[in-house]
Amino acid sequence: MKATKFKNCKLHEADFNETDLTAAIFENCDLAGAIFEKTILEKADFRTAFNFSIDPELNRIKKAKFSLTSIKGLLDKYNLEIT
Repeated sequence: MKATKFKNCKLHEADFNETDLTAAIFENCDLAGAIFEKTILEKADFRTAFNFSIDPELNRIKKAKFSLTSIKGLLDKYNLEIT
């Protein structure tokens, strides 16, 4: 699914395990409950995506794009309070 553009999607509980999403774009997408494990997310764009939880230790995220407001989705496993 390289370079796939998801736009204004509800991808609730989508299973992206072991998927190659290199350079994919998640424009204004709701990723609540989506599963990312052993997923290739290099150069993927999550800047306007929301409700995602991605573990950087279990996925390849080199050069992926995130906004400051969505950074919480990368730190969920640490159960931190980010304000």
